[in-house]
Amino acid sequence: MSRAGNTRIGACFLTVSAIALWPGVTAAQGFTCPKTGGNMVFAQEAKVNSLDQMTSATISTRNVAMNMFESLMTRDENMNPIPELAQEVIESPDGLTYTFKLRDGVKFHNGKPMTTEDVVASFDRYKKVGIDRGILDIVEKWEATDAQTFVIRLKAPQPTFLENLSSFSVPVVIIPKENADAAAMQLKSVGTGPWEFVEFVADSHVKLKRFDGYKPDTRYKDIDGFGGYKVACLDTVTFRIVTEAGARVAGLETGEFLGAEDVPAKSQPTLKNNANIVLKPLQNFWVQIAIPNLSAPPTDNLKVRQAIQAALDMEEIMEAATDGAFRLNIGMQYPGQAFYTEAGKETYNQKNADKAKKLLAEGGYKGEKVTLLTNKDYSNMYTAALVMSEQLKAVGINAELLVLDWPASVQKQQNKADVGWNFFFTGYGTNTSLGGVAAMRFHAPPFNTYRPKGDIPDAEFVTFFDQITNGKTLDERKAAFSRAQQRMLDQVLAVPFGTLTKVQAVRTTVENFRPFRIPRMSNVWLKN
Repeated sequence: MSRAGNTRIGACFLTVSAIALWPGVTAAQGFTCPKTGGNMVFAQEAKVNSLDQMTSATISTRNVAMNMFESLMTRDENMNPIPELAQEVIESPDGLTYTFKLRDGVKFHNGKPMTTEDVVASFDRYKKVGIDRGILDIVEKWEATDAQTFVIRLKAPQPTFLENLSSFSVPVVIIPKENADAAAMQLKSVGTGPWEFVEFVADSHVKLKRFDGYKPDTRYKDIDGFGGYKVACLDTVTFRIVTEAGARVAGLETGEFLGAEDVPAKSQPTLKNNANIVLKPLQNFWVQIAIPNLSAPPTDNLKVRQAIQAALDMEEIMEAATDGAFRLNIGMQYPGQAFYTEAGKETYNQKNADKAKKLLAEGGYKGEKVTLLTNKDYSNMYTAALVMSEQLKAVGINAELLVLDWPASVQKQQNKADVGWNFFFTGYGTNTSLGGVAAMRFHAPPFNTYRPKGDIPDAEFVTFFDQITNGKTLDERKAAFSRAQQRMLDQVLAVPFGTLTKVQAVRTTVENFRPFRIPRMSNVWLKN
């Protein structure tokens, strides 16, 4: 195999930090814990359906599992691809071959040294059961050429390949070879990260402890996104599942919880004045969204979907869902991101009851039930569904809520044999933050989250998505993204309401907790 003189990552839409990817980087003086010990109890807002990072796309899984598992590549603080378990990444001049040299001395939580045999087995499992396995369709083969060298050969050059591989939405985490035959959602929680699994009690908590065999990445000085120099300063971390917002706030105030996810806006003024608590806001945390089911009547009818779209008052929905902590946002990217576009803005926030009633008549709507599948674990999803149902009733639609817990609602939405719902309520945060390809991925094969009839996806959308993925230039990929968003909104393959601001909080005894896409527990310590 011929190798480029330098690593060529410039094909990605992102600006990649050279110091992270160049081979031969000098070791940095890494982070040292000012103090070790203690148990961090963190109140998490939603139930966890599994800790199998390859087969669960829920943020509640990612909150915990990303502290235990690692990948060849991940993203830094600014969402640029960086190596994690890879020491260096070398792209061939023709863009067809990627060679990954592994970091020395990495061990799994069971004490076994990581080799490329484990990497091969991890990719093999992901290709079989990984939710985002479509990212590997471009791959001709992968192989281990020696114990520390893993090679991926593509069928054709793909400018966004490392962008896809470094996604942490449902990452290709590296697991021991002996665990790679696990069925979907049944993977043992054995990874290479700074935290190892202790116990998981459904609907109650997940407990992790410091992995004493962890070897930090000496190319960095500190944690950087999901990569960097990571150290477990705490003895243990307990993720407590507390779905009621008031209980999270009360526990934070009493000190039962040292940190909490999603502090409601109405509680923030009081907490801000509490000298023992620090608020940690993160703007544009996710796009609040509802996904239609095109396999179930009456939402299999485009006119009915367009009528629903026309009836919605996004300001009213987002105001209620977030207590005012929101921004109206047309599509699947945030303003300021490279792929942001206002394509399809004419379909957004129409608040047009007359148009909705006209479209219902044109579509032959006869009062069929429209079932809104939601949950109370995420109160903003539940409230969005509640307000949407009232807006639909106001134009003559027979809307009703189906309220399950978060894992059960996800399972129902993903079960292609289950047509007992018309809209599924969720939030797109991780994928939206990762850029153009990731933002649209859930609507492309193999996901097809809008559940097209016969599982045959919208052909125009698929064409545009392929162009986002494979376009040779950034301008080509951005133009394709705009066309894909227009098609998505014209055909009502998704109903984005707007973006919300997530506010986490910690007690003042917690040092160095920095808000990110998930709660990162590395490089965090307790003063007392």
